[in-house]
Amino acid sequence: MDVLNAIVLFGNFVGVPAIAYGSQLALGALGVTLVYGILRFSNFAHGEIMSFGAMVAILVMWVLQAAGIGISPLPTVLLALPAAIVGTIALVLIVDRLVFRYYRVKRSPPVILLIASTGVMFVVNGLIRFIIGPTDQRVDDGTRFIMKVRAFKEATGLNEGLAIKTSQVISLTAAVACVVLLFWFLNKTKTGKSMRAYSDNEDLALLSGVNPDRVVTFAWILAGTLAALAGTLYGLDKVYKPFTYLQLLLPIFASAIVGGIGSPVGAIVGGFVIAFSEVMVTYAYKKFLGYILVADWAPVGLAQFLGTDYKFAVSFMILVVVLLVRPTGIFAGKTL
Repeated sequence: MDVLNAIVLFGNFVGVPAIAYGSQLALGALGVTLVYGILRFSNFAHGEIMSFGAMVAILVMWVLQAAGIGISPLPTVLLALPAAIVGTIALVLIVDRLVFRYYRVKRSPPVILLIASTGVMFVVNGLIRFIIGPTDQRVDDGTRFIMKVRAFKEATGLNEGLAIKTSQVISLTAAVACVVLLFWFLNKTKTGKSMRAYSDNEDLALLSGVNPDRVVTFAWILAGTLAALAGTLYGLDKVYKPFTYLQLLLPIFASAIVGGIGSPVGAIVGGFVIAFSEVMVTYAYKKFLGYILVADWAPVGLAQFLGTDYKFAVSFMILVVVLLVRPTGIFAGKTL
């Protein structure tokens, strides 16, 4: 019985949250990977683009709620997702036209585009704070829990309970659906194959009749769509706060690099590696160890490797180790 309680406790505070968080990181890392695979630069503005998509979703959600429109028991923000996706795609296409296209035409080195994306990051961040403000915004209307701790305890007779939030299930479902659709698009459609060809060998793709402007446009459309989904789902699962997405940029890039920058499969795997690492390292194991160890061996303190304030430091440490040991990532050479 104690072992079952330990398993449920671990699942409730580590397993389920890490799966949801990993799904959100995977979606964000996929956007970073697509831009890198097609445009060959690291877009440091991706976190703020995610924040922009979440902001649009919240603004539209408020309008729908004021009009009495909802889809209970699901959160109303899901109805606002199409508008968020369209708004985010418009943002990235405008930014590409005003900023990145100039450097792309001049064939500037990737570091110049990276620096330009840093400037875009700060501009978009300021725009978001000007529109919606810097304070927290909750987006958790509808039925919040699919399974509650108390109901689980009553059903199983265990001391520990398992809670599953609606937002966690939505995050995992959306991630699976996006991954399936993205791989279908890249492998089965003419545009997707053109993007893969352009990513593998730009000059050969151009000689084969691939339209570079079309490829770049679709790359930004896909990246904007993934950013809007990831940003909105992250805000739905936790709390929307503009500054959080600037911090989220580190685990997103860590996910992409750990998996292998430019590899969609690597981005997915890297997202879950980073998520589970962050949650497991910052989890307090005192109660868990109390179930599986004899009383005399049970820890007195929290049995925590790092405090939750250092969660993002875990991503940084993993990133440093990967760059030192295997800089090409887990799926080296397996690009779009």
